[in-house]
Amino acid sequence: MRVEIRVGRSGFRRWHQKLAARLRLDPDWQVLIRLVHGEAALPGSVEALLSLERLVLRRSNAGLFDRLPAPLQFPSDFVPDAIVDCSGEADQTAVGASTRVLRPLFGGLASEQALVAAILSGSIPDVGIEDVRSGTVVASGRPGGGSSGLTGGVEAVLSRTTLLIERALRNPEAQVPGTSGGCARPAHRNALSFALRNLAADCARAIFHLCFHWPHWRIGWRLHDGPGVLERGDLGGPRWTVLRDSGRSFFADPFPVCRNGKTFLFFEEFEYRVGRGVISAIEFDASGPVGPPLRVLEEPWHLSYPFIMEHGDALFMIPEASLTGEVPLYRCTAFPDRWERVGSIIEGIEASDCTVFRHDGLLWMMSATRDGVGGYSDTLSIHHALDIFGPWTEHDQRPILVDAGVARPAGRVVHKDGRLWRPIQDCTNGYGHGLVLAEIERLDTRRFEQTVRGRVAPGPSWPGRRLHTLNRAGRLEVIDGATTNPRLPMGWALPNPRAAPDPE
Repeated sequence: MRVEIRVGRSGFRRWHQKLAARLRLDPDWQVLIRLVHGEAALPGSVEALLSLERLVLRRSNAGLFDRLPAPLQFPSDFVPDAIVDCSGEADQTAVGASTRVLRPLFGGLASEQALVAAILSGSIPDVGIEDVRSGTVVASGRPGGGSSGLTGGVEAVLSRTTLLIERALRNPEAQVPGTSGGCARPAHRNALSFALRNLAADCARAIFHLCFHWPHWRIGWRLHDGPGVLERGDLGGPRWTVLRDSGRSFFADPFPVCRNGKTFLFFEEFEYRVGRGVISAIEFDASGPVGPPLRVLEEPWHLSYPFIMEHGDALFMIPEASLTGEVPLYRCTAFPDRWERVGSIIEGIEASDCTVFRHDGLLWMMSATRDGVGGYSDTLSIHHALDIFGPWTEHDQRPILVDAGVARPAGRVVHKDGRLWRPIQDCTNGYGHGLVLAEIERLDTRRFEQTVRGRVAPGPSWPGRRLHTLNRAGRLEVIDGATTNPRLPMGWALPNPRAAPDPE
């Protein structure tokens, strides 16, 4: 395929360069950039705000919204099969009748000015990729928030826009519900008020974190034989009990395992003093926890989400280690506290909360992925393999979806009554604010479809402002959620803090 990326002369930015580089990874694609007239330049106040953020936030790395020198023009005889128009002004002149023309929409408008205006107003706009000739949206997504400021918001959106453009190019027959709306053009007062609001919020957040550990995750457990959260669609039923912690660390990401007649709960233990997570476990009997937690896996880097599964006669763990850029694999040599590393499932990937299950003769792995920029919870990736040791192949439909509300895994995929169910983190309003229960209605190497069947949020049965894991093994059902934990002098801490308002 021959792809032409059209960019306005006043707005050639690094994200256009990154888009071209991503598309060129396919050896069968030829990708070139053409400068056209395009929309007007952003107001000077916006460019000044971007420069100020780079200085104040000490951004030394290259940003997706950084302006770049104009690229070299390519020969005029280049005839594209598809045009990606990022200029803000789609021009059909001199376009062949068989040439596809795609353009990104931000909140329904084909304009980077609309993108900037939306973020200055305090929102992250939906992204749509429109087929200009038909007027239909062929790919869409709801990016999650990235780092703070205008720069972080813009990068969160543009990083996912490149994924959606690639998907639209690969799936010419696709059609999805589009978004429409309006965004005001950014103005001087928008940029100034945004900067002042962000400064005030950053100051308040810094003061809050001087007084409290936030978020302080805690695990809730209950033992019962009846229907659980997945069947009920809510947190009702037997009372939840908080797994007691010291207050100097928090517990999160619970995964119960029944093996050799014993039940152990594996979880992330994050010690505030050290600043990284390890994997711990605690035994449960018919009454509840037995003894203190055991530390079962520790590395020089952060570990969390200890996904555990049986494969053959062995027990394997795939903990999250996204900072290492790989998906590690450990085998249990003595249950529950001895694990040896046996390799990596995938290398060169920033994947969170990897969740593996069997379906139609294959192993499938779902994870939330990113490429160093943007939110951590809005992009779902799927890989498949015949064996846990691989080779693992990425799904044809990549990216599976970009949607902060229904992407990031929140526990094991469950086979029930011939149907597949997956708990999902709802990160629409921030990381781990609730759970979504979805049914996987189609999964093969070419297509993935899921339907949301219910949503679960904290409430009287589980006070707090967050809920982001659901698992069950036998009679033991577990969830987790977050609250605040006061910072006390001399290393003191309060165990099992009560729910407090969410500072975010």
